Amino acid sequence: MIYRRFLKPFGDRLFALILLILFSPVMIAIALIVWAKLGSPILFKQIRPGLNAKLFKIYKFRSMSDKRDENGELLSDKERLGRFGRILRSSSLDELPQLFNVFRGDMSFIGPRPLLCEYLPRYNAFQASRHEVKPGITGLAQVNGRNAQSWKKRFEYDVYYAKNVGFWLDLKIAFLTISKALKREGVSEDGNATKSPFMGDENGE
Repeated sequence: MIYRRFLKPFGDRLFALILLILFSPVMIAIALIVWAKLGSPILFKQIRPGLNAKLFKIYKFRSMSDKRDENGELLSDKERLGRFGRILRSSSLDELPQLFNVFRGDMSFIGPRPLLCEYLPRYNAFQASRHEVKPGITGLAQVNGRNAQSWKKRFEYDVYYAKNVGFWLDLKIAFLTISKALKREGVSEDGNATKSPFMGDENGE
């Protein structure tokens, strides 16, 4: 309980501040490349549900173009995610701006990934319990398949983490995240740029 309520939040903010300072040259370089490749805006911003489903604004480096069809409609995510975007996502470098979210206290380094607001009314009671902890940059689901796993499995991992937060579990996830990031595994689901939408049912599929 002490770790969950005090040590983890304090460690998150301290480590986020240190990483923001250390990675500031990298983030500036990526921002310039995004601007050169995709134009502005450089950052992707979106409202997501956090702890207790409280809404906050998440930040990422933009990875998709604004390409449209002959009717002026945006093309699919897969078509707008070019080679540069795929590299940015597979390396997880697009997540670096979320260090600001961690420093502000909206997120933790480790926790269930913050999903779309439109999913909130689709959750059953089991699935909704993933919001009992702060969302994270990485989590138990991310080191066990990332976007390549089923929604059912993802929710099982998320809820397990929410019920079993602890130092040793966080340490294990941190080391596995480094390994997965280097191997670039599970970045996308077959046939999708990332993962198919969660439409909601009892099994979470």
